[in-house]
Amino acid sequence: MITIVDYGLGNVLAFANLYQRLNIDVSVAREPNELEGASKIILPGVGAFDHAIKRLNESNMRPTLERLVLEVGVPVLGVCVGMQMFARSSDEGALQGLGWIPGRVRALRSLSHFDRPLPHMGWNDVTPALRQPLFGELTNNRFYFLHSYFFECDQAEDIAATCSYGVDFACAVRRASIFGVQFHPEKSHRSGIELLRAFADLQHAPA
Repeated sequence: MITIVDYGLGNVLAFANLYQRLNIDVSVAREPNELEGASKIILPGVGAFDHAIKRLNESNMRPTLERLVLEVGVPVLGVCVGMQMFARSSDEGALQGLGWIPGRVRALRSLSHFDRPLPHMGWNDVTPALRQPLFGELTNNRFYFLHSYFFECDQAEDIAATCSYGVDFACAVRRASIFGVQFHPEKSHRSGIELLRAFADLQHAPA
């Protein structure tokens, strides 16, 4: 069962409708007990970092989510701000992130020699790192982006894919069964569908 965390932010229905069209079991969790039984979890997110963290905390789902991800080892996919919350902090706010993957979220404009318009919006090519299961079977690595911040990993091995927009930056991260993408697979047509199917097909190996 793919379970989508609905804490008031993100394209929840887009993910749910996509999985329904693929005939993959999907549910939406708005209460902690609705997360139980998930074989995979999607954490979407849009907007500002602090607002997203506050909404997740106010949903009362964070303790259950952390237990399932960190203790049980249920695979999770964070999307856009959902991925950024995996970091310990963000240039965009003052609150602490989840800290699941060592790193911080930085503003693209803070990088030296960056001179492109913001936000980074539209289609762009993604270069996966070696042996990344979400990208292994894709026929097209072009995805839709809409962001002004990126995840700066402390450790290079946590970078699952990169993208170039004036500068090269990490656009996907992974540590064990914790996956995150900066782009929007639910808006990325065939490549997004293939990635979300690959996530659904991951084998769940308990931590």
